Amino acid sequence: MAKDFYHEQVRRALEKDGWEITDDPYVLESGKIKYRVDLAAEKLLAAKKGKEKILVEVKSFVGTSDVNEFHRAVGQYVDYMVILDDTEPDRLLFLAVPSFAWNDFFREKAIQKSLEFIRAKILVYNPTEEIIVQWIK
Repeated sequence: MAKDFYHEQVRRALEKDGWEITDDPYVLESGKIKYRVDLAAEKLLAAKKGKEKILVEVKSFVGTSDVNEFHRAVGQYVDYMVILDDTEPDRLLFLAVPSFAWNDFFREKAIQKSLEFIRAKILVYNPTEEIIVQWIK
C-alpha cells in the first residue's frame, strides 16, 4: 500500500517532538483482517515513569476531493479504534492532518461534528516545516 504524500514529513515531525518511531507501518490484526496504520510511536513520560504509546494515521488532503479523503480517513479511524479497543486500549490513535486542511476544510461545521461524534484525536502538522502544530485530544 502506498504511503500518504506527507508520510515522511509527519514521521520527522514526530521525531523532532521527541517521539521514537517503533513501527512504520504498524500492523493491527483482527481475525483474518490486517490493517496497516501508518506510524506507531512511543515517548518516555518522566512524571508517570512509563511510556505513552500512540498510533498515527497520516492524511495529506492533496487529492481532488477533500470530502472523499475525509470519508476514507474517518472509515479507517473507526476501524482502527474498534480493534484497538479489544487489543490495546491504552494506545491512543491520532489522525494526522496538515495545517492547511485543518485551517480550512476541517473548520466546516459538519466536519467538526463528525470528528466529535467519533471522538477523534487529531494531530495537526505543518508539512513544510515538518513540525507538530497542535495535539487535539
